[in-house]
Amino acid sequence: MEDSNTTKKKEEVEEGYIKKDEEGKLIPDYDSAIKFFEEGDLITGTVVKIDNNEVLVDVGYKSEGVILPNELSIKRDVNPEEIVSLGEEIEALVLQKEDKEGRLILSKKRAKYRKAWDRIAEISEKDGKISGKVIEVVKGGLILNIGVRGFLPASLIEHRRVKDLNAYLGQELECKIIEVDRRRNNVVLSHKAVLEGSRRKERREILSKLEKGQIVTGKISSIVDFGAFVDLGVIDGLIHISELSWEHVNHPSEVVSVGDEVKVQILDIDRERERISLGLKQTQEDPWQKRTEKYAEGDVVKGKVTRIAPFGAFISLSNGLEGLVHISEMAETHVESPGQILKVGQEVDMRISEIDKKKRKISLSLKQLQKEEVKEAKEVKEVKEVKEEKTKKSDEIKEEKEIKKEVKEEPVLIEEHKENTEADNVINKEKDRAEDKIGERKKTDSLPGSLEDVLQQMKEERAQKESD
Repeated sequence: MEDSNTTKKKEEVEEGYIKKDEEGKLIPDYDSAIKFFEEGDLITGTVVKIDNNEVLVDVGYKSEGVILPNELSIKRDVNPEEIVSLGEEIEALVLQKEDKEGRLILSKKRAKYRKAWDRIAEISEKDGKISGKVIEVVKGGLILNIGVRGFLPASLIEHRRVKDLNAYLGQELECKIIEVDRRRNNVVLSHKAVLEGSRRKERREILSKLEKGQIVTGKISSIVDFGAFVDLGVIDGLIHISELSWEHVNHPSEVVSVGDEVKVQILDIDRERERISLGLKQTQEDPWQKRTEKYAEGDVVKGKVTRIAPFGAFISLSNGLEGLVHISEMAETHVESPGQILKVGQEVDMRISEIDKKKRKISLSLKQLQKEEVKEAKEVKEVKEVKEEKTKKSDEIKEEKEIKKEVKEEPVLIEEHKENTEADNVINKEKDRAEDKIGERKKTDSLPGSLEDVLQQMKEERAQKESD
């Protein structure tokens, strides 16, 4: 029966810790007892000591390996006891076989890096998914622990913009690998791509039912400088800032707020890129159209010059309307610059040459009005000349008529003059006879009578003679 010493020596021989020399005697086999490795090799060992400055690992070498705190984990400022525990078997990468102090320097983090990179490369080639815990919030996104530090941009977290990135700390997120650069130690992830895959079918079904011009209801999900996004279910549409209101808008927040329910019109659909353009103002009455109802093409309007541009001048009309008089509509002659004709603040009368309700534009013309004024002045002058000519002719005709009338009436007047002359002669003769009779009576001493009595008597005598 073998004694214990014989058994132990036999085990040591079997394990390779001792060997036989040339004489056949058993001697320690130091080459077999000590592990040999090179820098960059992966080795395994057991944690034998933990403190704040270092972790010691027995790897079967002539001295324990040392892992510094910054080589324990990809996390920063970690407590070593949170990463490893006494007696735990870990894998480490050999950084230096012997530093200035003769220590074996190891890295648990880099050992994990190497395995992680191999795994990441394999997943990326197969277009697979990888999961990791959010360990840090940085500018522009999140850092995930996927064996290495994976960067998840804020724009690739959800379908819509995420405001509070801190809400994701500690969460386990499944992501797609969209970029790998091992040389620069850079991995870019997308959680949105994972969500996209599960919602793509549903989105396509909704897109197939939507049509341009259709009115739909949604909720404002986020606001950016250039517009507002509307949640239509599993897909978002964009209302550009120019489509929010009929009036000028400096920022979308002047019109809508996150969470507002809005009724919008579909302006365009890009089914291939899965993008929807929406309009809010199209579902509201256009005040411009109402304001222009009082105007018609050809009307003369008064306005004030608000600004001068190289191509023309903008004219402020009533009710907040604005029109443009193009440089070509300023004068009959060539105009080099609008400033030669108009000045800011100047009040002018203009002719409305066109009202484009579709483009919401009013075109004005100063030239047309000037031409019409010249034409009108010419017409007035011509009308005046015609009237004067007619008056002159009318006066000539009247004068001619009066002359003809006088010539026609002259023989009658002469005849009447003759008749009056003969009557006067008869009367005078009668008077002479009467006076003679009065004189005879005076001579015969008969009673004197008046001239009228004598004449009356003579008339009676003449009448008696005519009756006889």
